[in-house]
Amino acid sequence: MDVDPTVFRLAIFVLAIFVGYYVVWSVTPALHTPLMAVTNAISSVIIVGALLAAAAKSGDGTLTQNIMISKGAGAVAAAFAAVNIFGGFLVTQRMLAMYKKKSK
Repeated sequence: MDVDPTVFRLAIFVLAIFVGYYVVWSVTPALHTPLMAVTNAISSVIIVGALLAAAAKSGDGTLTQNIMISKGAGAVAAAFAAVNIFGGFLVTQRMLAMYKKKSK
């Protein structure tokens, strides 16, 4: 019995969602700031890949349907990763402000 590669990849994706959910929610509050820093670093790598996908060209310079899909997916990925980085910095800044002594 041979499993369709699409079904196999979808199963891995669903399992990754569950594992990610349980890993993130089991982190103690003291580790949230370092976790956000790592998430921002990962998102910056995603932006590099998204920009490469958005700048895709075919060998002969024509815009085929596959190239347009790659450009669109790259632009969407760059936008989502930028929102993730911006939100991560806001959350990290807010959490670090909790540890500062309040001046009188």
